Amino acid sequence: MGDTTIKKVSGGQSPQGPDGQRYLASGKHVAMRLWVDEPPTDDKPSAARDYETVGYVVSGRAELVVEGQTVRLEPGDSWLVPAGAEHTYRILESFTAVEATSPPAQVHGREG
Repeated sequence: MGDTTIKKVSGGQSPQGPDGQRYLASGKHVAMRLWVDEPPTDDKPSAARDYETVGYVVSGRAELVVEGQTVRLEPGDSWLVPAGAEHTYRILESFTAVEATSPPAQVHGREG
């Protein structure tokens, strides 16, 4: 039998990352993080990450630009940014979202 360990991260105890993200549960192959009330901005630099990201909008609105394609994100929407894709976000109104990254973004300093 493989690893059967249960992990729980209590909301009040979740560590905070350098960009304001809150780290949620993570495993060997996937990790979750929460962005809470991110303020409107349109000057986020674009980036290409070596991990895949999927997300779900809890509240607010944003635009996601991936390789020149723009999609509007609103509550209830989910999205995918493929590994290696150049992308940026424009937050249009206070934005809360959950993201999952695979492999985990925070492992070995891959965020940033």
